[in-house]
Amino acid sequence: MSRKYLLAPGPTPIPEEARLAMARSIIHHRGPEFREVFADTRQRLAWLFETEQPVLTVTASGTGTFEAGMINFTRRDDTIICIGGGKFGERWAEVGRAYGMNVVELDVEWGKVARPEQVAEALAAHPECAMVTLTASETSTGVMHPVAEIAKVVQEQSNALFAVDAITALGVHKLPMDALGIDVMVAGSQKAFGIPPGVGFLAASERAWERAEHSDHPRYYFDLLREKKKQLGEQTAFTPGVTQIIAAQVVLKMMMEEGHDALIERHRLNAEATRAGALALGLSLLAESPSDAVSAVLLPDGLSAPDLVRIMRERYGVTIAGGHDALKPKMIRIGHIGFFERSDILTALSTLELALAELGMDVDAGAGVRAAQQVYAKAQA
Repeated sequence: MSRKYLLAPGPTPIPEEARLAMARSIIHHRGPEFREVFADTRQRLAWLFETEQPVLTVTASGTGTFEAGMINFTRRDDTIICIGGGKFGERWAEVGRAYGMNVVELDVEWGKVARPEQVAEALAAHPECAMVTLTASETSTGVMHPVAEIAKVVQEQSNALFAVDAITALGVHKLPMDALGIDVMVAGSQKAFGIPPGVGFLAASERAWERAEHSDHPRYYFDLLREKKKQLGEQTAFTPGVTQIIAAQVVLKMMMEEGHDALIERHRLNAEATRAGALALGLSLLAESPSDAVSAVLLPDGLSAPDLVRIMRERYGVTIAGGHDALKPKMIRIGHIGFFERSDILTALSTLELALAELGMDVDAGAGVRAAQQVYAKAQA
């Protein structure tokens, strides 16, 4: 059987240690063994979030977890400012409208970063704003937004909560929740954690929890006040994703052994190597400020991105992702978030070269791989 390589921006490859942990016999979620695992996992999550607040585990997708983070800390008649710039940043505006809130969409061109001055202008126009939402690392465009700068604007110019979708940013970029003054931060299991989809993680500031007491949105499963009370007692309100939580404990141990700085540097280096390889092949990047989680790569006119994705998957066993919406015909996304080795990146770039050549592009064979190798060699020097 030929080996498969998964370099999509999520789900990401599962480390062997986590796979083995999930293969063990299931344990009862109301028993002492799970309590011990859950308590330890919660402490390690707080380390990764860099927060003194409790980090809750929500058995849901990242979207479900962020929805919970929005509706528990706002009211039906609230105004919220949702910073766009991509498929996922714009999704939070859709969630807000679904709950009947007054949604102000801050339009950001796909591939561009949200400007702090844009946020300041929106807050000045809407002083009643109760929440500002931002997708830190926009997976659909490969952009990393200036979280710290925007957080400062929100804090200095409003009383709004700052809610950050860190689903493809946490564990990749430095995002110290408490130090930055982030009020709500959400992550997902299938990204930097490298475990199966289905579990989200959420932390909130003290002032966010104070506002939760007054939220009037209808909710049952996503009642975070009830969930917080349960989880402070090392339990969950409802049946949790037991195996994902066990796997989360394992990968968090791995992350802590690696250390914050090394974890961030590994992602930065793999991202730099990927981008260098793509540029050396004559391709271009969509993002003006690239995320270290995923590289959004534009193809030359006349080349089909869906065909390239298909060739890499079917002929070479390498799965990358295509683009969204209008970018689907001309953009590919190469994920480097999670537990990747340098050899994985080099393999992806070599098959990218082969697929481009098969589509008719005049490729300097080995140029992409050489450029990535030079990045790695420089880091070792």
